[in-house]
Amino acid sequence: METRDRIIKFTEIMPIHTRIDRQILIDMGFFTAPASTRFHGNYEGGLFDHSLKVTEMLVELTEKLSLEWERPESPYIIGMYHDICKCDNYEWDFEQLQYIYNDDQIMPGHAEKSIIMLQHHLRLTDEEVACIRWHMGAYETKMWDYYDRAIKKYHNVLFTHTADMIASKIIGI
Repeated sequence: METRDRIIKFTEIMPIHTRIDRQILIDMGFFTAPASTRFHGNYEGGLFDHSLKVTEMLVELTEKLSLEWERPESPYIIGMYHDICKCDNYEWDFEQLQYIYNDDQIMPGHAEKSIIMLQHHLRLTDEEVACIRWHMGAYETKMWDYYDRAIKKYHNVLFTHTADMIASKIIGI
């Protein structure tokens, strides 16, 4: 998918009041950044492709399992923006001809960084914050008790992690 097609798809899928301005996302590199350097979505545009698939999986799980959210737009917000922190995580290395980790970041981190970035553009519910913060689920080995409490308080934390795993591990994006 080309960058132009990704921008069009974003406009089609995202409810209007959940959209961060397209130009801001373009400037951030949301439509062109990879999702990783070695794993899922490790190509130009992989971040958007992964985010789109997580959104689609979260919407599908919501419909099939009759999940209830604090607000109906939450699966779109969480799915599309859960990894927005990765917009500046990687840079193209012209010598190695591959993406490498960007060591020159002002704010490192993953989920917390996504939440901070998002709160400049959208008001998030507590449930959305919890889902984004704990979307890595099983990989939170050092903070398992917090993850467990988050699932008990907001059941959709578990489904967010599931959607992310379906996209990254089963579909491979």
